[in-house]
Amino acid sequence: MKQAIMLEPGRIEYRDVPVPEVGPGQIEVKIRKIGVCGSDIHVWHGKHPYTSYPVVQGHEVSAVVTKLGEGVTEFKVGDLVTIQPQVVCGKCYPCTHGLYNDCEELKVMGFQTTGMASEYFVVDAVKAIKLPDGMSDEHGAMIEPLAVACHAVRRFGDIAGKNVVVIGGGPIGNLVAQTAKAKGAAKVIITEISDYRLKVAEKCGLITVNPTQTTLRDAIRSAFGSDGADVIFECIGSPKTLEEAVEVARKGSDIIVVGVVPDLCPINMGFVQDHELRLIGSAMYRVEDYREAIELVGKGLIEFDALITHRVPFSDYAGAYRLIEEQKDKAMKVMIDMEK
Repeated sequence: MKQAIMLEPGRIEYRDVPVPEVGPGQIEVKIRKIGVCGSDIHVWHGKHPYTSYPVVQGHEVSAVVTKLGEGVTEFKVGDLVTIQPQVVCGKCYPCTHGLYNDCEELKVMGFQTTGMASEYFVVDAVKAIKLPDGMSDEHGAMIEPLAVACHAVRRFGDIAGKNVVVIGGGPIGNLVAQTAKAKGAAKVIITEISDYRLKVAEKCGLITVNPTQTTLRDAIRSAFGSDGADVIFECIGSPKTLEEAVEVARKGSDIIVVGVVPDLCPINMGFVQDHELRLIGSAMYRVEDYREAIELVGKGLIEFDALITHRVPFSDYAGAYRLIEEQKDKAMKVMIDMEK
């Protein structure tokens, strides 16, 4: 089978490799679609702190089951699935307490272990999640980033009736905002400096704010009055926007850190203490987040198509990264089409 291997930053080659044998409790799948995310781009540029080379990428996928290993009864050949890309130890405190996304020895397919950028992939059946009949391949590959959003909103708790701010209108920020709205938030505003991404957010039914035209503090006051925001989701990973989130937070409110912050961030902890703010990290997802993501899509509460802006054939995998560099904010979600 063909496999795309990133030998070093900015260099991908194709190799013919054998399809792994299917062991007990495993399934073989034929990959259909792969979404490219921001973390993949960090690897392309050699700036991901926890990835070494060579590496096979691909962790946002849809796939069709082609073979069943001994003892696998929950799937049948032909099922459309997505794959949880976490590889965990199963022994540490988080793993033994249902928090395997925080595994002390966590590896992620496409970063610290082999990803799914190949025609076929063999995986433990427990990592596969069946997708509903009729779901498209592209929407199936979008369940993973939506699970990130579901987990982030779950970290806050019951968001129904709450005032929500989402900083960042990229795919994850957009999906966090859509998820909060779908789960009954009173009002959701999303901030973004890209006019293109603001238009995409509007297509998704979201209230938008451009912080170059009004301050975040003024936007919150205009949207929520003196009540302010109950929760702010930081979905960029910028020390500047994280600092700003702390500065504008209402006393007794929450800030959920969803974006990956690559640098040390100076936070006014005296302000955090005095205002009784809660700074809460959100890392990846668990199976319940995938289930919720599928449920929200099934109810028609999530808009995916406006986010899928480009499609690239598997034969030009590197072209997906170059396209994102060239298009910048206009490349929201780029899909790798494994059939081409």
